[in-house]
Amino acid sequence: MKTPLCRFLFAMFVLLLAAPAGRAEDAAAVRDRMAARLPQIDSLKAAGALGENNRGLLETREGSSGAAIAAEENRDREFVYAELARRTGSSADAVGRARARQIAAASAPGVWLQRENGEWYRK
Repeated sequence: MKTPLCRFLFAMFVLLLAAPAGRAEDAAAVRDRMAARLPQIDSLKAAGALGENNRGLLETREGSSGAAIAAEENRDREFVYAELARRTGSSADAVGRARARQIAAASAPGVWLQRENGEWYRK
């Protein structure tokens, strides 16, 4: 479902990652780390080792494979969500949940996703 809030949050997500924020954590560094991890994350998601939860964060699905990369990615996602919340007057939780819906809609078939009610399914 593409709501105006989802489109707005996605646009803000892109803008945040495109421009340095001048905060303790440099947004450009976060963007670069996230971009560098993406191929490995996509591979782990395709293998079923990682899934996308309903809060816009990664979770390990099978064993501990990918736990370290998920923790690193989640730390950066939480920074982005908090910064977007600060800029929009929202909450980091609301931003993460909106981002989770965008991620689910764009995910490839076979990726593990979590519905809003907490139920896991493969797309």
